Amino acid sequence: MIKDGVNVVECSTDEIARAIRAYDGVTRKRAIGEIIDSLRLVTPNVPVSFGDDAALIENGGTGLLLAADGIWSRLLDADPYWAGFCAVLVNVHDIAAMGGTPLAIVDILSVKDSKVCHEVLRGMYEASAKFCVPVVGGHLHPDAEMNVIDVAILGAVDPADAIFSHTAGEGDRVIAAIDLKGRIHPSCALNWDSATLRSAEEVRAQIQVMQTLGKQHLVTAGKDISNPGVIGTLGMLLETSRKGAEVCLDDIPRPDLDALGITFDHWVRMYPGMGFVVTAPAESVDAVLELFTDVGMAAADIGVVTGTQKVVIHHGDTETTVFDLKEQGIMGIPADD
Repeated sequence: MIKDGVNVVECSTDEIARAIRAYDGVTRKRAIGEIIDSLRLVTPNVPVSFGDDAALIENGGTGLLLAADGIWSRLLDADPYWAGFCAVLVNVHDIAAMGGTPLAIVDILSVKDSKVCHEVLRGMYEASAKFCVPVVGGHLHPDAEMNVIDVAILGAVDPADAIFSHTAGEGDRVIAAIDLKGRIHPSCALNWDSATLRSAEEVRAQIQVMQTLGKQHLVTAGKDISNPGVIGTLGMLLETSRKGAEVCLDDIPRPDLDALGITFDHWVRMYPGMGFVVTAPAESVDAVLELFTDVGMAAADIGVVTGTQKVVIHHGDTETTVFDLKEQGIMGIPADD
């Protein structure tokens, strides 16, 4: 159903909450905490690492950003070209989410099929050219038993302008921004693709918005919307910030879901291709919304940060707790010593 040109949420809040909690994009994050607990080593030149989209490494007055991502095997099996494109896309977004400039990429490619290898590299090359971020090296396993693509990226940011995940404050507004000028990707029903349909100038302008937000200090925290979808990604941000949020489902940006033939619970679990969730003081909301809108992204104030450590969704007179982050975090990131 559409009201005033906007899809009305027809699923109950309980149904949406259950769908988000059970989604693989969320449940696969639960092993992260144990890994972090085994590897965390606090050093003075790395003020931010686990839990953020990239580690911040201070080198004199310069801030280096380092991140890595592996592509889900089911996506690689379904569409090697799109997997290669996404390998670059998601890493560029990790640097952008921190307010940084992506500089260069290296990859580790394991292949058992030369055709898969060719398609992965074609996707990586086209994304690299579109975002103007070169692939400068890496490692190849040409005789692997399975196809795997992992990518690491280096970026730069002024440490004073960096955007983190752990710094959301109680009372901040929650803003979601998504490029709705796209399509459900033919190879993956839970991937929204706008980047391949946009020009290089358009996608570069979209990721540069986060740099502007950081330089102008308009936001208190931020993340790129990744596999857990908009609510799941917000939950990850809030987990690292030790906060909660109240979210109005009707305010979440969305395309015409009826025309696409999908339900709202499907949309909020989708990887949106070009999307960010940020928190900001109330007085900064209009400026943040304008910056996203100016580059063709649909942006909206969808809720407020609370001190409860619960992510609660609202629709009409109903509400449901999606995550109780104090009882069970999405990632299980241990508290700092």
